[in-house]
Amino acid sequence: MKHLSKLVVAALMMTGLSSQAQDMNNPWAISFGVNAVDTRTSADSPAGFFEDHFSQPFNVKDNWNILPSISYINVSRYVGSGFSFGVTGSVNKIEKFVDYTGGQFVTSDPGSLMYYGIDGAVKYSFMELLKSKVIDPNINVGGGYTFLGDSSYGTLNLGAGVTFWFSDVVGFSLGTTYKGGDIFGGDRVDGAGVPDAPGHFMHTAGLTFKFGGKDTDGDGVYDKDDACPDVKGLKEFNGCPDTDGDGIPDKDDACPEVAGIAALNGCPDADGDGVTDAEDACPNEAGTKAMKGCPDTDGDGVSDKDDKCPNEKGAKENAGCPWPDTDGDGVLDKDDACPKVAGPKSNGGCPEVTVEVIKQLNEYGKTILFDSGKSSFKSQSYTVLTSVADILKEYPNTDFMIEGHTDSDGSNALNQTLSENRAAAVRSYLIENGINTDRLKSVGYGETKPISSNKTAKGKAENRRVEVSLIKK
Repeated sequence: MKHLSKLVVAALMMTGLSSQAQDMNNPWAISFGVNAVDTRTSADSPAGFFEDHFSQPFNVKDNWNILPSISYINVSRYVGSGFSFGVTGSVNKIEKFVDYTGGQFVTSDPGSLMYYGIDGAVKYSFMELLKSKVIDPNINVGGGYTFLGDSSYGTLNLGAGVTFWFSDVVGFSLGTTYKGGDIFGGDRVDGAGVPDAPGHFMHTAGLTFKFGGKDTDGDGVYDKDDACPDVKGLKEFNGCPDTDGDGIPDKDDACPEVAGIAALNGCPDADGDGVTDAEDACPNEAGTKAMKGCPDTDGDGVSDKDDKCPNEKGAKENAGCPWPDTDGDGVLDKDDACPKVAGPKSNGGCPEVTVEVIKQLNEYGKTILFDSGKSSFKSQSYTVLTSVADILKEYPNTDFMIEGHTDSDGSNALNQTLSENRAAAVRSYLIENGINTDRLKSVGYGETKPISSNKTAKGKAENRRVEVSLIKK
């Protein structure tokens, strides 16, 4: 490869790869700038390795060869986990060649030898490890090939550097690489003292540009990290928009056009009761979820807006009001068969018929008079019948049996029929005067149940009677 055409070298330089800092979003990077070549490192003084390499690292005036123009270019590809790979192309002119002669370091001009290099390297960046956004230190290792005048030789390279990123894609890079030239058996100088394969340091300074990232919606968040790659959004929301500016990205916002709170998936809650305004039946008055956002002051399960008694516990079936107990008997009107008359719960809230009441009814029954041999009433009996009806009305939850009785005059069959008809007549009158049909039954016993002797006129009169008895349920 000796005497390789300079044009070929230039072409290699332009197509080479280098290892500057980049990432998966912008996997490619290109760098260009100025390089400096320092040959003192391989002068081979008797003082040893450290004296040669590090005693005058920044002696720019005596040791550094610098072209006053862009003298290196590189492009690199990120491969993941902080590693990238590439090759650097460089050009220089060696006008300062450092040698150790006569017990001292001597700098001479070897005849303005042209220098060309093509170097491959694998670099590791510490930027992610340090969690830094600006400072990007790195190390690299690789090898390359150098063309120096009429000589060419391989090198083993070890380097380090740092990039200061001004933005996500633009940075300023500094680097230094030691390129060992004699590791492949080359001589530092040829027999005539001309530089042949000297090891050297190459220092670089330049700009680095990352590229290759795709940002479809142009929001500054690369598609790879953009949760909404087709909609322009914000970096803090991984590229998703927040239309209402409530701090909740639209993709997670149940009300994307109205500012809300995170607890309600981005929906507003004007009264702060934990129920979104859209679902709140009382959006301007704090309530409970159970009441669809409305208050329930008395805690009876009926919201105030539907509660006719908002400050007093009541039943839903009664519009939030307590059920009344008009007669004060402990049986609510809704369950009270006799809401206006006190009675025990065991009798449906109605008063129970006492022995005294039955006795009174039967006293009245004895004074109900019928036309002789008929079931029609005598006129003076209607007052008594009305009194019986009034008493029965006081016990609307009680059923009664109307019993008809006769004396022994006449045949048994006739008396049986007559007693039945008279009992039925009383029942019909009471029904016509407000007693429920279902509460009354009638029966005739004829002459079978006398209460006095049928041998006397007085006894017969007492046996002709109507009695009222309870029908037990």
